[in-house]
Amino acid sequence: MYKSFLLIASLVVVACQSSPTSDGKIAASTPDATQKMPPSGAGAEGKTYGAPITAANAVPVAQLNQVLGTKDSAQVKLVGKATEVCQAKGCWMTIATADGQQMRVRFKDYGFFIPKDISGKTVVINGWAHRETVPISDLRHYATDAGKSEKEVAAITKPEQQLTFEADGVLVMEKSL
Repeated sequence: MYKSFLLIASLVVVACQSSPTSDGKIAASTPDATQKMPPSGAGAEGKTYGAPITAANAVPVAQLNQVLGTKDSAQVKLVGKATEVCQAKGCWMTIATADGQQMRVRFKDYGFFIPKDISGKTVVINGWAHRETVPISDLRHYATDAGKSEKEVAAITKPEQQLTFEADGVLVMEKSL
């Protein structure tokens, strides 16, 4: 009887330390990447998605071309403003570059999503910046995700040379840096 009681008590303790997520998976009760981070080095705080990151040592997106130099890609932590977010799932966002172009930010291994309502907010992204040619099919897919009209999607008829970013972590700042 005593052993049964200990077994049941142990199961209750273990069950109380995890909780189901909306997709049916079990999430540990320890802090995860979507919970509030403590204040960063800049004195601002926010919410992280993907790998936990802080704003410390983030380079303004306006300096990305200097960071890349003549390379096609570089690992970097950037800070900028989210200008557009995928309205289907929150599976990508765009950030304006120094020349006014939009850099698409996707998330490593499609492993996390961001809130769909963060346009205009300051974000810190950590990962790999790339120069690449984006095919027509991807451009049309992104336009559809962004809620563009059929006419706007059909008007996309050639691939584009763009800066893109694969983020392993995103910090959505509560206040601008």
